[in-house]
Amino acid sequence: MKCEGGALRLMRRSVRSRLLMAFTAGTVLVLVLGLSVLYVALARQLSGALDADLAGRGGDLTVDVRTGDFTAVSRDPMAQVFAADGTVVAGSAELDGRRLLNGDEVRAVHDIVLVSRDLPLGYHGKPLRVRLWSQPVGTSGMVLTVGIAATSVDRASDRQFEALLLAAPFLVAALVVLGWFLIRAALRPVDALTRQAAAISQLDSIQRLPVVHGDDEIARLAATLDSMLARLAVAFTRERAFVDDASHELRTPVTVLRGEIDLALAALDDRGEVEQSLLAARSQVDRLTRLAEDLLLLARERAGSLVVQREPVDLTDLTAAEAATLGPVTDLRIEVHGEPVVVEADPDRLRQVLTNLAANSAAAGAATARVQIAAGRDTASVTWADDGPGFPPDLVDSAFERFVRGDAARTTSGAGLGLSIVRAIVTAHGGTVELRNDASTGGAVVTIELPPA
Repeated sequence: MKCEGGALRLMRRSVRSRLLMAFTAGTVLVLVLGLSVLYVALARQLSGALDADLAGRGGDLTVDVRTGDFTAVSRDPMAQVFAADGTVVAGSAELDGRRLLNGDEVRAVHDIVLVSRDLPLGYHGKPLRVRLWSQPVGTSGMVLTVGIAATSVDRASDRQFEALLLAAPFLVAALVVLGWFLIRAALRPVDALTRQAAAISQLDSIQRLPVVHGDDEIARLAATLDSMLARLAVAFTRERAFVDDASHELRTPVTVLRGEIDLALAALDDRGEVEQSLLAARSQVDRLTRLAEDLLLLARERAGSLVVQREPVDLTDLTAAEAATLGPVTDLRIEVHGEPVVVEADPDRLRQVLTNLAANSAAAGAATARVQIAAGRDTASVTWADDGPGFPPDLVDSAFERFVRGDAARTTSGAGLGLSIVRAIVTAHGGTVELRNDASTGGAVVTIELPPA
């Protein structure tokens, strides 16, 4: 039981150990099969050489026997000629009257027959392993039998078996050592990757995995893991920046709110001062509420759980109605152009998109916003263009990120989430949103495309 437990622990220990054990088992199996095939092939080759010698002697003696000359038979070390009834007609002097075949065996020979058997032809009549070649001679029924001792072949086969048996452990050991070095060399990059990965303690660390040269599986794995670490580092940096920005945005209204409450407490006997402080505190509470709702919306969008209630909506009518409401609030002159275009969308979410676009234009200092609504073959588009200064060139690519604001907008109370919410809502509707600066006027242009109804 202890041996089995140790083997299991060894197999669970490392990939290198498991590969070495599998390689060793496979090597032993293949080597045993290979040596067995080699032994059988060598044995057959020796037996074939023995049979070829017998066939050659038998062919020569057959010619003499057919002419009635038995002299060559008597001189052969192991040969006999039998009559049809099984009696010995002639034979080798060395046999000294001992038979190679009995009567039944002689009568059973009708063609060339090769057999191996033990005959009492050894020293003092001891059994001797011989190989016999028999063939009918002429039409009288005579049979010629030629034999040869097979002990030399058996001894050669035994020596070959012993040699292969002795060489097998050395071959296995040599192949296992070679396999160990090959496995170690193949897994060396994995060890380096493991050590470096263990040394990377933070996702935002500048350390990266070592480069594995080549185009094999391990090299591709290393490149994939390194790219994954880079993406995780970018995501971690963005999340940490988000937390920092959110903390900053929350700290300001909380600080103002606390200050207004302290002022109200200090002026309890002055109704006007208390009322003014409470109104200011309520405005900060509203700001905190909007910020919390915006963050919740973005969190739902990132989690894929932002739900939109779809119903037929005329984009032109909705935009015109919302423009009439937003104009006085933002001091923007909003012009709406386009034919009626119906989409399946959430009207409340679309109003939120228009509100954020108007707030963004107003914060940038624009006086007029032009909204163009058009229906294409595959999409319905809403193009919002204002006459403001446009997006700063360094913010065009990152304007949809959370808490990103231009210099002019940083003086306002906005949190830099407006365009992020616009993209989140449009994406939830299955649409796309792009922004650019108008080449002629320099103003900001935001283009929204939504699936048609």
